[in-house]
Amino acid sequence: MEYNFKSIEKKWQKKWASEKIFEPEIDKKKKKFYVLDMFPYPSGEGLHIGHAFVFSLGDIFARFKRLQGYNVLYPIGYDSLGLPAENAAIRAGTHPKKYIKKSIANFMKQQKAMGWSYDWSRMIKTSDSEFYKWDQWIFLKLLEKGLAYKKKSAVNWCPKCKTVLANEQIHNGKCEYHPDTEVEIKHLNQWFFKITNYADELLKGLDKLDWPDRAKKLQRNWIGKSEGTEIVFEISKKNLPVFTTRPDTIYGVTFMVVSAQHQNLMELVTKEKKKEVGNFLKKIKTTSDKGLDKLSKEGVFTGSYATNPINNEKIPVYVGNFVLAEYGGGIVMGVPAHDQRDFEFAKKYRIKIKKVIEGKITEKQAYSGEGILVNSDKFNGLKSREAKEHITKFLEAKNLGKKTIQYKLRDWLISRQRYWGTPIPIVYCDKCGIVLVPEKDLPVKLPDKVKFGKGNPLETNENWIKTKCPKCKGSARRETDTMDTFVNSSWYFLRYCDTKNNKNIFDKKKVDYWCPVDQYIGGPEHITMHLIYARFYTKFLRDIGLLKFNEPALRYFTQGIVKASDGEKMSKSKGNIVEPLEIIKKYGADTLRMFLISNGAPDKDFNWDAKGIEGSYKFINKLMNSFSKIKLKRSSEKVESKLNKVIKEITEDIKSLRYNFAIIKLRKLFEKILEEKEISKKDVESFLKLLNPFCPHLTEELWEKIGNKGFVSLEKWPKTDEKKINENLEKEEKMIENLIEDINHVARLVSEKQGTEAKKVFVYVLPKEKNIFAGEKNLIQKKINLEIEIYSVNDKEKYDPQGKSKKVKPNRPAIFLE
Repeated sequence: MEYNFKSIEKKWQKKWASEKIFEPEIDKKKKKFYVLDMFPYPSGEGLHIGHAFVFSLGDIFARFKRLQGYNVLYPIGYDSLGLPAENAAIRAGTHPKKYIKKSIANFMKQQKAMGWSYDWSRMIKTSDSEFYKWDQWIFLKLLEKGLAYKKKSAVNWCPKCKTVLANEQIHNGKCEYHPDTEVEIKHLNQWFFKITNYADELLKGLDKLDWPDRAKKLQRNWIGKSEGTEIVFEISKKNLPVFTTRPDTIYGVTFMVVSAQHQNLMELVTKEKKKEVGNFLKKIKTTSDKGLDKLSKEGVFTGSYATNPINNEKIPVYVGNFVLAEYGGGIVMGVPAHDQRDFEFAKKYRIKIKKVIEGKITEKQAYSGEGILVNSDKFNGLKSREAKEHITKFLEAKNLGKKTIQYKLRDWLISRQRYWGTPIPIVYCDKCGIVLVPEKDLPVKLPDKVKFGKGNPLETNENWIKTKCPKCKGSARRETDTMDTFVNSSWYFLRYCDTKNNKNIFDKKKVDYWCPVDQYIGGPEHITMHLIYARFYTKFLRDIGLLKFNEPALRYFTQGIVKASDGEKMSKSKGNIVEPLEIIKKYGADTLRMFLISNGAPDKDFNWDAKGIEGSYKFINKLMNSFSKIKLKRSSEKVESKLNKVIKEITEDIKSLRYNFAIIKLRKLFEKILEEKEISKKDVESFLKLLNPFCPHLTEELWEKIGNKGFVSLEKWPKTDEKKINENLEKEEKMIENLIEDINHVARLVSEKQGTEAKKVFVYVLPKEKNIFAGEKNLIQKKINLEIEIYSVNDKEKYDPQGKSKKVKPNRPAIFLE
């Protein structure tokens, strides 16, 4: 039976679509299961082989859960707003709307060719105004609840682009689009979401999630909860709060450091130092805190002094490149004797080092541990833990400090000075100030006519900017910032439940049925941004009465990344992209699917290497060609035992996304079926069901070939019959496998050492094992490609190579080659 994969795949993809078998409706008699892939960004180059791997993981799981009898929601959409599409459209000399339309068409062609079982009827595009209308609606709700606000913030600014850049768009301090232009730090009014209001709940909620430990650890570190003391220092006649987890070291403070992005920094700089500080700030090329701990610590004296509230000592205030603007007030107290970072800074700028905790301090190392206080006035002799409490209470009594909790998590800056994003539904009126666009006037649509090249393209359409104030009906101007595209992906999984709803963001009953997501699959790069934001949105929408659950996804799987053959990330600019359609044309979608998940654990990275795909192709061809030769009669005891054992194991493998293990077991099961040459129809059906999630087209075809109607994709997952698992047969099979492996290993060694090929092998086994091996003699000979003689160590007549056999009393078979 020839495996004509092109016609077979086309045939079943057409049947799945025409009968809408992957388009579920609410069915309260069935358990629901929501499988979700992180929806793709439709770039110009389309899907590459890495995407084919990632989305196959979700499809296999969705197909598995359908077979288990669940009502499965497995939707698809496109994250189609954002700066990459805008820049790509500019480079292509077209409009982002046209660019995205063409890209999505290409993506859909690739996705359907892979046979992924998406519910295409629920497809969404975030660039559709009927989608981003609800982004705007959520913005208004956040503003009404005091969780959206505007303030000045440090941003990366390109003088040539005349716009703000994301940290990722800066390379070696220069603009990605203008490599000859130095990036500057500017303070602009920006819109924020007050995600910090949910910091504690975001942290505690992680304990209840079935997520990888690494993912939870990354989120905990991103949120960064610290218990400590807020201490008020006077700097330039201003009382400024400074957070520390070590109030026990307050007598050792010999300098202060202010963040380079602190919004009030220049108010602390004296007239004489403004030029020097200005030059220093020009050297800082990004607002990112990434790699801050590895940065060479640098700073400049501001000319100002702070007053230590515990002893009234005057201490110099520096501006530094290693302090977070939003953490602890953006100012840190320098205790060089007991903090290595401060120690290095003090050594560099010749600042006094004062020991206040007993412990060894060397020329190169501070003592950062706890201990007994010294040089600390009335607190001398206290242990650090006691001193923290006593010093905090002392400061509280004088209104100069208080016990508090700080988080590294910063409020979410959502403003983008770009065109291709969700317009912020705000107008500015000289009379009324900041005014919300009424819900009835949503969506505020992006205008089609804009000019690209200088600054924010929205500012080039004066007709769009000019509008009427919703309150006084006088002249007003629209907000020209658009929203960060992470807002679109923070709730898209909810919209999938009710994509056609034009009156409400979604029907609460539909979301209650389908959500939360049961299995979410995505990349490691989205753990600390997208997943934090999606959790924040879920909690906010719950608090305004739209949701009844606390978390967007109960279970999360972090997939590995397929890199190019040289280990580099795949990208069009590097010319190392592997196109799935090219592989499908040559080998078929099922071969590609099987090969991709056979390379190793799905959560591990691997380099693309097409060499191994031939093995998957041969297996699928062998399966197709051998199927007609298998007699559908009665299964042997060996096949029944192996099948039931494999059902049990593969069920657990797929549940844990150990797909590579499942494929190994399916291959071995098929070999066992071929050895026996016959199998019952019921058992062959079970085999096809096990293989279906991995090779859906092939299994549908074979299901039909053996006389079945309908789709194997909608059948019931096979159940294990424990009574049919014969552990003795399993042990015997393992013994035979080990013998074959040992003979082949010895034969290779002999060939390498002597340069000759063995023709015959003599095996000596224990008496009770002889019948087991002799019964499988033909199978063993076939797999070792040698003539074999099998003897018991007690046999009187046997091959005797120089009398050695007389001494053979093995605990495993002894092997001799001739």
